[in-house]
Amino acid sequence: MTNTIIKFVACLRASGLKVSTSEVLDSANLLKFIDISNESQFKACLKTNFVKSQRDLNHFERLYILFFHDLNSNKIDDKYLDQKNINDMFFKDIEADSLNDDIFKSIVDFVNGDPMKYLEHIYHIHTIEEKPDQVLKSNMGSLSNRLEVMLKINNLRDKFAKFSGDNHSRISNDDIDRLKNFLNNRLDKAFDILRNEFKPTNDSLELIKSKKQHRKNLGQIPFSSLSPKEIMEMRDVIDKLVRKLKDVISRRYAKSKKGPIDIKKTIRRADRYHGVPLEIIYKNRSKHKAKIVTLCDVSGSVWSAARFMLNMLYSLQDCFSQVKSFVFISGITEVTEIFEKNKINIAIEQIMEHPDVKYQDLTDYGETFFQFKKNFIHYLNKKTTLIIVGDGRSNYMNPQESILDEIRSRCKRLIWLNPEPEQFWDTGDSEMKTYSAYLHEVRPCLNLNQLIDFIYELVL
Repeated sequence: MTNTIIKFVACLRASGLKVSTSEVLDSANLLKFIDISNESQFKACLKTNFVKSQRDLNHFERLYILFFHDLNSNKIDDKYLDQKNINDMFFKDIEADSLNDDIFKSIVDFVNGDPMKYLEHIYHIHTIEEKPDQVLKSNMGSLSNRLEVMLKINNLRDKFAKFSGDNHSRISNDDIDRLKNFLNNRLDKAFDILRNEFKPTNDSLELIKSKKQHRKNLGQIPFSSLSPKEIMEMRDVIDKLVRKLKDVISRRYAKSKKGPIDIKKTIRRADRYHGVPLEIIYKNRSKHKAKIVTLCDVSGSVWSAARFMLNMLYSLQDCFSQVKSFVFISGITEVTEIFEKNKINIAIEQIMEHPDVKYQDLTDYGETFFQFKKNFIHYLNKKTTLIIVGDGRSNYMNPQESILDEIRSRCKRLIWLNPEPEQFWDTGDSEMKTYSAYLHEVRPCLNLNQLIDFIYELVL
């Protein structure tokens, strides 16, 4: 049983789940206290030791079913000795084809009950970070890798068809049918793993829909539909809101300036006067300000929402210990310094004219995340809230969602504000469904009412 668990752990690791040696030892020790013939107890033992969070639960469940059920069903039964000999004949016949082809060999091993190499290869395909091609952008890198595996799966089916035809006179039809069913069952499982990517469970995702009416008229108009006059009025509203929020925060800090009693300093101060009078010394509370990093899509109508979001955060910089701002279309550009050195209107004008922002390019979220990880991920820590403003439409480019998974692990919260109506999410080239698996919170942000709601929650 220990060897079986070790093989199962190898499959978990090949698929991206992190399992330490101590966890393997703990599970082996726990087997002494359970009835291993009772599957519910056995499965609970492995799950307790190997699943670290709710996000990994579905991944574990799929691999458990694959390893302990799917690959142990439809085996070549020892009582069918002729069939087993035929199985050996077939795989010996194709052994030469797999010597210099790692992918084909991993598929053959999968069929023979060893899924580790195949799972490792599929995990690599699903999580590979493609360096964006500045000349010809597409999602073909990932698709071509999957297509290659699919073709090799079909190639193995073709080789069996040729094998059965060449040996028709020596092998009975019943034996051929048994082996064919066995082979097709395993290859169907391999194809299912290729097609259905392992994604983390994200039951904790918050989809927040604001229904508060802070402003009856102006607050309900979509950002993309504002007239020049309404934009000016919107700026006045935002200025008043910012002043109100700063007053609330300053009162909060003033009220909580004194913390709990500092016993040591109180006794030390009282010792000067033999305890009379007694002066209470308090511990000063440090101001726990959040760090904010924003990634704003500035393409097309999305820029309307991003502009007001940047405007609000610019005005609230005193409320945060650090604000880092980025804009992107097909690549990412840091604009933090522009906001620090200029007033908001001038800053926005400079962003609109920034030479590094290619307004003529198609939006590419995958390349944006790739560049952010490469150059700016050091800005993130467990005090950072990362805010992405965009519609998630990446023009069918590679979404590179595995990078978003790493970004999530580094920051306190990962929030996505989508300025597009919710009914249009996951349609066409939208990758919102793909990205939602890695977010803490996603919310529509089409108008001032929804933006005010978000800012109140973020600041207060």
